[in-house]
Amino acid sequence: MIRTAFVLTATLALLACGGGEKAMMAKPAAEPAHRVMETVAGRILATNRGVALYTFANDTVPGMSMCNDTCARDWPPLIALDDALPAGKWSVVIRSDGLKQWAYGGKPLYGWHEDRAPGIVRGDGRGNGAWSVARP
Repeated sequence: MIRTAFVLTATLALLACGGGEKAMMAKPAAEPAHRVMETVAGRILATNRGVALYTFANDTVPGMSMCNDTCARDWPPLIALDDALPAGKWSVVIRSDGLKQWAYGGKPLYGWHEDRAPGIVRGDGRGNGAWSVARP
């Protein structure tokens, strides 16, 4: 009950911050909601809405996300439901706040707060190259 209230509160807070796509990134999913699409950056993994997904070079410990707190506000994690199950290259990692996050090829996935429309890839190379668009 407490976890459900937390997830609902976090989702509503993101909506209140004006992040339509941020809220979508934070909306938990039982299955990875994604698609492969062509962009100026080539073939990438994106949300079902076509918003680019990214990986973080600092995520070096298997099964763990290093992007928390302030980082997660700019790079919203692709949250998974508690009962989400791995499938193929898709897996689930546990975040420091206890929430689950989707990963692809062992790398946790994130959005970038400035990518608000399908096909936009503004986060690639940010953080001195620490952020990379996720590729299938």
